[in-house]
This record gives sequence, structure tokens and C-alpha cells, in this order.
Amino acid sequence: MSLIILDRDGVINHDSGEVIASPADWTPIDGSLEAIARLNQAGYRVVVITNQPGISEGHLDVETLTKVHSKMRRMLTQVGGKIEAILYCPHKAVESCNCWQPRESAYSELSNRLRIDLSNVPVISASLMRIETVTSVNAKPILVRTGYAEISQAGDIPAGVDVYDDLAAVVTHLLDPVN
Repeated sequence: MSLIILDRDGVINHDSGEVIASPADWTPIDGSLEAIARLNQAGYRVVVITNQPGISEGHLDVETLTKVHSKMRRMLTQVGGKIEAILYCPHKAVESCNCWQPRESAYSELSNRLRIDLSNVPVISASLMRIETVTSVNAKPILVRTGYAEISQAGDIPAGVDVYDDLAAVVTHLLDPVN
């Protein structure tokens, strides 16, 4: 069974740049939930790693984040998919934690938990800042253009990093690379 790691905001759900402070604020990107279900059906284990500084900033609490993730999982179940695990960092970027992406610790923790080498594991993100970390753990960074700071200029993207319009397009390529 293969593993794939997804960012949440801008990959699975719409990212306005604002904190998703309630389940009502969380809306999936068209086709993202179905794409995860397709990955599951093809034998992929799907894990989400996400920064949630809104907790530390007081915009939401862990209970509310759990409700947001429950909504995501419930909607995913309705289309036949599932997420095996969600790892999140509740801190602000300026805090000295190890779990903030793009710091390497979030990926190291996942690697240790699952007892798996992350070499060549696809990591799908809407953020250019995650590429260096993903590369440092030998995972395969893939960018999507559906995030808040949409990736539009090819000159900003390091060589060897694939870019797709959205998660559905990535999944189509992974499962049927000829098309």
C-alpha cells in the first residue's frame, strides 16, 4: 500500500487566507473529495499534515478543529474515501515549535509513527514554502494551483517540482500517468 501526504487548506478545501474557524467555513474544492476516494480505491493511505495557527491565535479551539475535521471526514465517507490520519500544528509560525510546516519535524513524526521511509512519497501542497522541507526528507513535492496564494508564475517553481491545477488532476496523473 502506498502513502500520500496532503496539505489541507488549498488542496482539499478552499483557502481564503482566513482562519477556518467553524465547520460552516470549511468547503471542499470541487473534485477533491472524489480524488481522495480514488486514491483510497487505488490502495493509497492518505494522511493530512496542516498548520492551524488559529488555535494559538484564539480564533478556534481544538474541539472546533476536531468538528471541522469531522465534517471533512464525513463528507469524504459519503464519496467512498477516508483519511488515515491528520497531523496538525496549533502554533503560530513565529513560535519555536517543531511541528510547524515547513519544519522537518512534522514529516519526521509521521515517518516514525508509520514506520515508513518518506523517500519518493508524494506530498501535495498549495504552498511553495513547503518544497524545501519535502525535498529534505526525500519526499516528492507536488504543487497545486488551488491555494490562497495561487501558483501562477513558472519561474517561481524549482526544477523538478510538478504543478497541477488541482488535486483531481494530480490523482489522475498518479493513477494513469499516460493521460
